[in-house]
Amino acid sequence: MEFKEDIVAISSPPGLGAISLIRVSGPNAIKKTDSFLNLKKKKNLEKEKSHTLHFGEFIFKDEIIDEVVVSIYKNNKSFTGEETVELTCHGSVYIQKTIVESLLTNKIRLAKPGEFTLRAFLNGRMDLTQAEAVSDLIYSDSKAMHKISLNQMRGGFQNELKLLRADLLHFLSMIELELDFSEEDVSFANKSELINLVNKVELKLVSLKESFKVGNAIKNGVPVAIVGKPNAGKSSLLNSLLNEEKAIVSNMPGTTRDAIEDTTYIDGIKYRFIDTAGLRETKDEIESKGIEIAKSKVSKASVLIYMFDILDTTVEEILKDLNELYSDDLNVILVRNKIDLKKKFDVDIKLFSKFKIESIFEIIATEQSTVLKLKENLSNNYKQVSSSNDVVVTNLRHYNFLIEALESIEKVKEAIENEIPGDLLSIDLKNVVHCIGEITGEISNDEMLGNIFSNFCIGK
Repeated sequence: MEFKEDIVAISSPPGLGAISLIRVSGPNAIKKTDSFLNLKKKKNLEKEKSHTLHFGEFIFKDEIIDEVVVSIYKNNKSFTGEETVELTCHGSVYIQKTIVESLLTNKIRLAKPGEFTLRAFLNGRMDLTQAEAVSDLIYSDSKAMHKISLNQMRGGFQNELKLLRADLLHFLSMIELELDFSEEDVSFANKSELINLVNKVELKLVSLKESFKVGNAIKNGVPVAIVGKPNAGKSSLLNSLLNEEKAIVSNMPGTTRDAIEDTTYIDGIKYRFIDTAGLRETKDEIESKGIEIAKSKVSKASVLIYMFDILDTTVEEILKDLNELYSDDLNVILVRNKIDLKKKFDVDIKLFSKFKIESIFEIIATEQSTVLKLKENLSNNYKQVSSSNDVVVTNLRHYNFLIEALESIEKVKEAIENEIPGDLLSIDLKNVVHCIGEITGEISNDEMLGNIFSNFCIGK
């Protein structure tokens, strides 16, 4: 894929604003843009230094379109690695449109979605994980996602993977060398070193793969299902968590018949709270459907808040519900509501050890002060991940290649253990190298790149 054309796009949000940014990039971006400019100090932009600002008028067909500030970036010193000009003009829709249309008359074409970042990748300014992190950074809507994206954009992901890939390639070359000298019965690849490397690679890939669950939840909003019997206080808790009257609260059982969802932020992390229909045996067809939906929401949640009111709930009922809803990757928080009623509740917490529950939170769902500790507990798992500098996988494409690489790693380990010939072992080893290369972009094709960058905004 080679770019010889100059491209232009509006890089600020669409619509009216105080100012707007128009970006031009390509082999002749400075020269072609300069032909529309009347700078105050009569400069030739091509002779000016990179990373300098200039003030003047943008003129088309002898008409002044606007006063603009012009930023220039020379080859290998810009985001794309090409000559780049950025025009800061007033945010009138007419001005933006006219400047872009004027530039199009000088053999400059409109940029495709993500084309500026694609050029940065192809020109070696960043690897593919960094390029994808640019998009995540733009669309990040929480402090946690912003930090994760920024870490990846700075190369946190690719640095580790490239080192592992280089070590694997070294061993592959040693194995290939042995095959070339098979008749000589010489050994170039040290088996124990290969085992150590394979174990090291596996450990890292497993760690990255397992981080996807948390990373994906942070990226899209941690899904939290609130379940329990009717009148347990689920809707009241949702309203307290959101700090607004989102759900209807009533003493009548079965008021909530469908899942009610909304988002909020706790400690810089986005959460998607889901209030569900009360769990009970019922002959009401609509309510039964709501209970089915509730169970479906739990199966897709990362966190389950199980609420109960001890006045009408037994330990046996709680255990029965949790046994039906629980899965190994679900974080369960057990919450007792209506503690103001002061009914004594003694239970052996060990009964809930199967569900990794170590304590029971006691709250009054309508009082914010009692809900605060629940919020703190809710954010602890995710706050620790988002505040660290460790790489967290948030991209489904990366996750799928990590799974494939791990499958091949297992085959490599089996091959070593069973002393399978090097030519067969190298097939799976090559696939591990291939999968890592697909993640970082060291192995790519035009179709794949087109799919990835088509999800970017036009001006990036």
